[in-house]
Amino acid sequence: MRLNRRGFLGGMGAAALALSLPATALATTRQRAVRTAGTTLDTVAMPLGDSGYRRLTAGPGWPLLVREDLGTGSPGRDDRRTPLASFVQFTDLHLVDAQSPARFEYLHPLAGAGAHRVQETLSALGASSLVQRVNSLASGPYTGRPFDFVVATGDNTDNHELVELDWMMSVLNGGTITPNTGDLSRFEGVQNSGSKLFWNPESPLLDRYKQAGFPQVPGFLAAATRPFTAPGLRTPWYSTFGNHDDSVEGTLPANIALLDKLYTGGVKIEGMDDSAAERLATALAEGDLVTAIAVLTANIGSVREVTADPRRKPFTPAQYIAAHLDPANTGPGPVGHGYRDTGTAYYSFQVAPGVLGISLDSTNPAGWAEGSLSTRQLTWLEGLLKSVSSRYYDADGHLVRGGSGDQHVLIFSHHTSGSMTNLLPDPARPWEGRHSGAELVALLQRFPNVLAWVNGHTHVNRITAHGHEVPERSFWEINTASHCDYPQHARVIELVDNRDGTVSLFTTLIESAAGYRTDFGDLSQAGLAALYRELSFNDLHASATRLGTAPDHNTELILPTPTTVRP
Repeated sequence: MRLNRRGFLGGMGAAALALSLPATALATTRQRAVRTAGTTLDTVAMPLGDSGYRRLTAGPGWPLLVREDLGTGSPGRDDRRTPLASFVQFTDLHLVDAQSPARFEYLHPLAGAGAHRVQETLSALGASSLVQRVNSLASGPYTGRPFDFVVATGDNTDNHELVELDWMMSVLNGGTITPNTGDLSRFEGVQNSGSKLFWNPESPLLDRYKQAGFPQVPGFLAAATRPFTAPGLRTPWYSTFGNHDDSVEGTLPANIALLDKLYTGGVKIEGMDDSAAERLATALAEGDLVTAIAVLTANIGSVREVTADPRRKPFTPAQYIAAHLDPANTGPGPVGHGYRDTGTAYYSFQVAPGVLGISLDSTNPAGWAEGSLSTRQLTWLEGLLKSVSSRYYDADGHLVRGGSGDQHVLIFSHHTSGSMTNLLPDPARPWEGRHSGAELVALLQRFPNVLAWVNGHTHVNRITAHGHEVPERSFWEINTASHCDYPQHARVIELVDNRDGTVSLFTTLIESAAGYRTDFGDLSQAGLAALYRELSFNDLHASATRLGTAPDHNTELILPTPTTVRP
């Protein structure tokens, strides 16, 4: 590895980076980016102080790290390189109906951030600020190539509700959003419950969050749920299906009568005795549906009457696809945002001339958080890859000559290779096999023109080199942190031909357009978007590991060019 782009900018940023890299990697060279403003190459959110509720400020940007795990670049390639594609990855937006009765917030002391996030009432505002950032950048920092597209790699909604899907469309296409459900004249969620389990922002109650230093913010809930105007992307966008777009809280299988009734009903469970809560949390973690339903049925706990709302009805995968195909939701395009009227949630699309994108559906219809692929989808993928490959390897490792030309291939999915471990059969197709992430890696390594697999789900920044003894059979896996949990990143990815027998993927993390400094008295759209970031940093379930380390941040990932390397 070699470290480039910006010298160490002193203090905390330099120390943190030095700890994560070998001594041989700590050399800097000349600036290589066309521009850095608006990216983490320039500035990064940095906490002030070392304990309690911490405010954020602008810290020094992160430099570029050249990763040569899979291929070696030659000097002077910056002057030769030709940009092939430039795009932005959003992932795990988790647009949340924070007042939905079909949520298990009371489990958060046991189940962590997946049950409740202190910042989630602001999810639509935060996502809209991320859109603002992309619009202001408009092009890649290393090539200057205008963005070809934006892709949202799943968990675009939090609890697969129709109203969350509407908010998603408005965030990405633009329009007026009212992030409120039930009685629009008042808030009916856990953040004004009076329970010490939750941050009650408008109350002087010394809840567990205020004990940790969280502020009292009068007017917060009214401001968070009032209508606002989302700018919408100016760039075509594509959508990938995630487990939260398909399951109850991304975990329990859909179409369970008891839970479906909760969604649109007038009863919200806001608490449960410790013993019952522990049994429910364990059942959800272990995929024990029978116990989960039994606990929910027998231990209702603290109940609040709320206003029923039919917009909370959970959508089906077919309805998700139909919403994308609706002409009213075309926005900046394309029609369908990748989906076709085929009944499947996987598809291919032309990223740019000579570059093909493939979006997979890695959710398991049987439910639970982890994913897998059906045999039908894996077979479709193999056939598609063969059709765009002039040469590939069969399952036994023998080289096969294919068609007359290659396309570079980028794979997109929600789940990562390590989180595709759920092999439960599809209830609608119980005879069909399910396939793991390891099997997908093995398939992708048969096709030298597969350059990268871009995904989300883990809420962690992590870039993995999938090497092979035959160098051209290697590829990169690029996993990006969520935009609901801190650090709330998205990622710009630029593909270039170095004209030296290699290609490079530049990966640059970006933050939303919101300012780093917050003012608890500023309840404007911009002020709340800034607070969204700061609350996520301070959330009791925040984890420093989600940030990743230098090799997972701003990188140049080098690969041998498939058509010039031979085994």
